[in-house]
Amino acid sequence: MAHLSCRLPEGLWRALSEKAQRDGEPVGHIVSRALAAYLRVKHATLYQVSTSSALVEGVYQGAVRIATLRQHGNLGLGTFDHLDGEMVVVDDEFFQVRSDGSVSRAADNLLSPFAVVVDFRPDRFRSLEHCANLAQLEEGFEALRDSQNFVFALRVDGRFSHVRTRAMCRSEEGAPLAAAAAHQPEFEFGPAEGTMVGFWSPQYIKTLNVPGYHMHFLDRERRRGGHLLEFAGDGLTLACERISSLMVALPETEEFVKADFSGDPSAALAYAEKAH
Repeated sequence: MAHLSCRLPEGLWRALSEKAQRDGEPVGHIVSRALAAYLRVKHATLYQVSTSSALVEGVYQGAVRIATLRQHGNLGLGTFDHLDGEMVVVDDEFFQVRSDGSVSRAADNLLSPFAVVVDFRPDRFRSLEHCANLAQLEEGFEALRDSQNFVFALRVDGRFSHVRTRAMCRSEEGAPLAAAAAHQPEFEFGPAEGTMVGFWSPQYIKTLNVPGYHMHFLDRERRRGGHLLEFAGDGLTLACERISSLMVALPETEEFVKADFSGDPSAALAYAEKAH
């Protein structure tokens, strides 16, 4: 990535610094986004809050507001302060799926300890007339992905005869992710029309994000959803975009500063992602 060095008027620098402090967003992120908008350049950059290793170690304190996330993407997923449910970002709207199964629009002042969003502009599409399970869906996306070394943003729209999801329960700071995931309510419903959103990430990114496929679901009525565990569907439209730039906003909380992230998070992430 190129580096930019320049002089700014004192007033502009002060305004830039205040915004960065207020939103918890690095100055470089703000400048890159502003330049992309001014120059009308496609800015396919993944914006991520915190890391998967932080979640594994129980760093759940909210770090970035939903209002800030809105500025970075129209599609994505994540969680909320103290793992209070699943975040699903569809068509510029942010939703919170709680452990009681309820779905609500996320207010701008809510905080997230981990989120991944992108301004989704897909350039690869495929139709699946019938898809019996998650494994077949992954095979469909394999035909769209042209590399094992980039992150890909994903979306699926269609009709679903059966959907199985889960939602994390609010947890105390410091509780390991594996312990928190051991008590995650699961939901089964269908038929339903809806949308899946998520990402495929390469294995080398495991300390930052969840490797492999990570998908969340929301039905068309915005009443049911969560972290996708399994499904069956028909008339599916798959959309995909390769992402070549990644920006990570690291929390400046005391818990994050003092945490030990030297361990391998793979086993805990795999456990948390699966049904129990």
